[in-house]
Amino acid sequence: MSDHAVLHVKGRVLVGPEDVRDELWVVGGRVTFARPAAQDVVTVRGWALPGLVDAHCHVGLDAHGPVPAEEAEKQALTDRDAGALLLRDAGSPSDTRWIDDREDLPKIIRAGRHIARTRRYIRNYAHEIEPDDLVAYVAREARRGDGWVKLVGDWIDREEGDLTACWPRGAVEAAIAEAHRLGARVTAHCFAEDSLRDLVEAGIDCIEHATGLTEDTIPLFAERGVAIVPTLVNIATFPRLAAGGEKKFPTWADHMRRLHARRYDTVRAAYDAGVPVFAGTDAGGSLAHGLVAGEVAELTRAGIPALDALSATTWAARAWLGRPGLVEGAPGDLVVYEEDPRADVRVLAAPRRVVVNGRVVG
Repeated sequence: MSDHAVLHVKGRVLVGPEDVRDELWVVGGRVTFARPAAQDVVTVRGWALPGLVDAHCHVGLDAHGPVPAEEAEKQALTDRDAGALLLRDAGSPSDTRWIDDREDLPKIIRAGRHIARTRRYIRNYAHEIEPDDLVAYVAREARRGDGWVKLVGDWIDREEGDLTACWPRGAVEAAIAEAHRLGARVTAHCFAEDSLRDLVEAGIDCIEHATGLTEDTIPLFAERGVAIVPTLVNIATFPRLAAGGEKKFPTWADHMRRLHARRYDTVRAAYDAGVPVFAGTDAGGSLAHGLVAGEVAELTRAGIPALDALSATTWAARAWLGRPGLVEGAPGDLVVYEEDPRADVRVLAAPRRVVVNGRVVG
């Protein structure tokens, strides 16, 4: 496909869950529903969705810390080829701004670098600080990111031998207020129960994983409109993690198994209560990239209806992140499938065509 070709997408264009068009064009990298006067036209056919969203991944990071640019490029390409064309990078020590200059790679919304308590997170990942410095570091990452800041809300406390909250209530209240003053939203890694009420009442915007939600905190999330990104493909690793740490931290291992055992019930209860749920994989730490289709399938296994699980990686996810879908003038980022993904989300695992900025790249 030449740089000057017009892309014509014909078949079923899923602008919204019920808004289905027969065709669209991409001219100069932008979507239009008005037929252009063009000679050089490339046509693709099928069921088209806006580029999928992975609302929790890490580009430029692996299990040991930051990776070279060539490895970050492979990660971004893997996500792209799986149809994930909008990534919310939920914490990375790598500078990936160079990706913004690449017309063939996904678009990234960065949350800066993780902010964690000293010796309370994975080595080489985060700024590790104490509560008195939290406001300053949140302000720093709010200015470096793309409208998000990422806290580590809980982690294993080696003295307690279990997951515990990382920050006192007053510290997170002041930090979240500062982020909001600077125009950034705040999210937090949370596996356990203890930190959730303080974070939500302090004004947090999102919780990652959220395995510690209970019947006491779910109504609070719903009332405040706090979103969750369950990362179920990552939560599936909890039994393995528990087995690896059981000898040294048996209480923590038992806790992780219990969180894992009720993971589907937790997500479905949150959904039923009206908590916004979005699809994210947690790729880029110890998990492979390109798993967005598997995460959507996991949401349906948790009991979320297929159409809402699909929306959690398409229309609703893009609206939540403030990025357009397939609307007039939007970037030509879309994925084309052989069959209707609304009928069976497993279709997402086999893109027929991937289009970035109007160019067929996969």
